Amino acid sequence: MKHLYLSLTFILLGMLAVAQKPAITWGDEFKFRKGSTDLQVVFADQNSVYLQESHLALKGYYVFAATTRESASLVKMDKDLKEVYRNDFNKELRGKEFVQFFTCEDKLFLFSSDYSRPDKTLTLYAAAIDKQTGELTGEWKEVANYQKEEKNDDIEFKLSYNTDSTRMIIVSSVQRSERNEYKIQELDKNLKTAAKPIKIKNGFEAKKYRLEDLLYTNDHKVILVGRMYEYEEGKKKKEKFLDFTNYNIRIYNEKGKQQTEINTTINGKWLSSTKLIQEKNKDLVLAAFYSKQKKGKTIDGLLVQRINVADGKVISTSDKPINHSLLSADNNFDEEEDKDESREERKMREEIRKAQDEGEGFSKYMQFRQIFYTADNGLVILAEQYHQYTYTTQSYSAGSSVIPGQMRSTTRTNYLTDDLMMCKVDAAGNISWLQVLPKDQYESIQTSSSSGSGLSFSNSFFMNGGRPFYSGFGAMQTGGTIHILFNDNPKNAQVMQAGQKAKTAERFSKSDCFILNVDEISGKFTRKVFFNNAGVPTAMPRLGAVIGNEMYMVGKTDKLLGKSKIAVARITIK
Repeated sequence: MKHLYLSLTFILLGMLAVAQKPAITWGDEFKFRKGSTDLQVVFADQNSVYLQESHLALKGYYVFAATTRESASLVKMDKDLKEVYRNDFNKELRGKEFVQFFTCEDKLFLFSSDYSRPDKTLTLYAAAIDKQTGELTGEWKEVANYQKEEKNDDIEFKLSYNTDSTRMIIVSSVQRSERNEYKIQELDKNLKTAAKPIKIKNGFEAKKYRLEDLLYTNDHKVILVGRMYEYEEGKKKKEKFLDFTNYNIRIYNEKGKQQTEINTTINGKWLSSTKLIQEKNKDLVLAAFYSKQKKGKTIDGLLVQRINVADGKVISTSDKPINHSLLSADNNFDEEEDKDESREERKMREEIRKAQDEGEGFSKYMQFRQIFYTADNGLVILAEQYHQYTYTTQSYSAGSSVIPGQMRSTTRTNYLTDDLMMCKVDAAGNISWLQVLPKDQYESIQTSSSSGSGLSFSNSFFMNGGRPFYSGFGAMQTGGTIHILFNDNPKNAQVMQAGQKAKTAERFSKSDCFILNVDEISGKFTRKVFFNNAGVPTAMPRLGAVIGNEMYMVGKTDKLLGKSKIAVARITIK
């Protein structure tokens, strides 16, 4: 009878997976205001979606010049993706710097900051927003205050959540030349301090330690994930550079005292990329790619550990070697595509491809993206091969008897976003399945350009948005299925497994947006064309915001002549 129940369960799960159908609804063309630089989804409820439209605002006016500051408008759209209101808060932000809109449970807040030069003090403020009207519901409330000791100190802060997103946290750091200090402050949805701020001194030299991730647990413990560096001798005499050596993961209690340090050099394996997560009332989960050599150019395996957050001890360890058998033997640069790049760019790109493919393991550029908990207490891990580099070219235009010649310098950032890796870790810590989908996305963005006249400019649209825009992928989880959306070359419709060659996708306005439906239990997946980007604003799945069973996504298509086309879409899994 037990086997019968299990069989029925699998059948029902299979029927649910088949029954799930994604649907997409595009709103009207978005009226982007002049000078806007970014558009992103910040919040959605049952009947509305809220967008942050970033732009520049006047900060001060002087006789010969004016200064500007970053600001943003809150745009509310109804369930049909039609605009309800738009509020820029310029009056309320006078004398302050816009930070961001932020949500906690069902509430929406506006955060701002103010820096006092005489006092060398940075103050962070917050105010609640009435979602019906888009107006502030009260006065600004001071929520944090930071003091510089030296003029050259740098103050950095980031708004985030605790592990179950029921509390807001403000993570701040005073960057000094010798040592860095970290402060973690917790706020509830009424902007009240829910716990005493935690101050941490990690004891490492500032230049040799980089904080990569931070988790704040429900019982007020802090986990710091840092990358450690050491100085190495360069090729030239007296030349030194900082080189990555290992990860450092430490757990601190509510008083900021170190409780334990997690060993990251397990059995001589060198971790090259890590992801640490915790779900409410569950253990910590550490996922890491490792190499058998300290400076290996490839990844030789995947390591997953479950860690007791109370004492920092490892509960279980799962080690899965991944090697050349999972990769394509022919993964070279696609010569058939027409590339709008110089010979130097092409050569550099080919060298990077060669470095990625060297050896018998996955590329060292493989990075974790998302981890989902499953109904059977397992994990589905998503990662992809990713690398970016910046390239600068120079050109000279001759002048005339009146106008001098000009030397122009153009800088572009190139993003290589390749193979997608998916795997399942069961409740016992064993890796039950692992899949690789070949993909080859290339995106190049001009980041700056300057001429000999001393003038400079940059791409202002989405200037502050996450890059790349169109490559990468977005993912959401519903009813035992992981749905993965990504833009790809239409010729890759039948590319389904490692060993197949994927054609390069770079002209995203002519690409297809595909959806993978991955079964959490078996790892089997289907690939289908969701829509074609030629008929809609080019989708940005990687930057989509997932709320419940829906994903909200911005699309944007540039035009050589005329205004760019921008719209917001809602993706629903029915």
